[in-house]
Amino acid sequence: MSTRSATTSTSSSVGHVPEPAGAPGRWGSLGPVGLVLAGGVSVQFGGALAVTLMPRAGALGVVTLRLLAAAVVLLLICRPRLRGHSRADWGTVVVFGLTMAAMNGLFYQAVDRIPLGPAVTLEVLGPLALSVLASRRALNLVWAGLALAGVFLLGGGGFSDLDPIGVAFALGAGAMWASYIVFSARTGRRFPQADGLALAMAVAAVAFLPLGIAESGTKLLDPTTIALGSAVAVLSSVLPYTLELLALRRLPASTFAIMMSLEPALAATAGFLILDQTLTTIESAAIALVIVASMGAVRTQVGRRGKARLPQA
Repeated sequence: MSTRSATTSTSSSVGHVPEPAGAPGRWGSLGPVGLVLAGGVSVQFGGALAVTLMPRAGALGVVTLRLLAAAVVLLLICRPRLRGHSRADWGTVVVFGLTMAAMNGLFYQAVDRIPLGPAVTLEVLGPLALSVLASRRALNLVWAGLALAGVFLLGGGGFSDLDPIGVAFALGAGAMWASYIVFSARTGRRFPQADGLALAMAVAAVAFLPLGIAESGTKLLDPTTIALGSAVAVLSSVLPYTLELLALRRLPASTFAIMMSLEPALAATAGFLILDQTLTTIESAAIALVIVASMGAVRTQVGRRGKARLPQA
């Protein structure tokens, strides 16, 4: 199935899925927009922490630790039921898990070669492309274009000075990110609470484990490395993926994808606080652009829902 047909189906149905029984109210009370923002803050600070861990374990080793720790935590918390699921359910989980493994692996290969800010800037082009393909309103194309302008402005207007292999990895991670949005929404509809996410994370961890062992070997057994990798897992996987999965049950994929343009701004903030990376005037202007685009996308969606409810009132 093409990306366009998948995302169109997702965007038309995500907002109508009822919250499953027993879903954690403390997260749901934030609203879908708050869930996405909280997840974005968590994943970018986790990414900055992962950059500091790479000299100890390597890029593939960091991904392996992140996926393994996240899988263990989610499986222990969710205790997902293994029986009673259809072949289509399991197929969705497996594809979702492989997508997460590829997205993480490609992104950390990118940040091993280029700075965090440009890597996230290039990666976010995947969700932006998804927002254009999934959108059913012309106004959403305007917000997507504004966000895209901010993304390129944050990249300094071009990426010619960056390692081309790192750029290719970041763009590949962006494509996987767009796929992640689609399959996260599908998984959320097929499995209660975060059960599908826990199973998909286990698939991702098992799929990536041979790569991590091949690159890092016994370095993965160092207690300090394990502790730091576990922290990265909680910040970059457990919290954001759970929050985003809950958000996608009530937020259309097109609006969610445009909100992902906030990620470069969050990455720049994390880089400033953890990696001592400063912001220029141009970078600050770029952050303002992507924030305006994200706010516009959300307001457009809220306005459409409000009009749809007027006849019922």
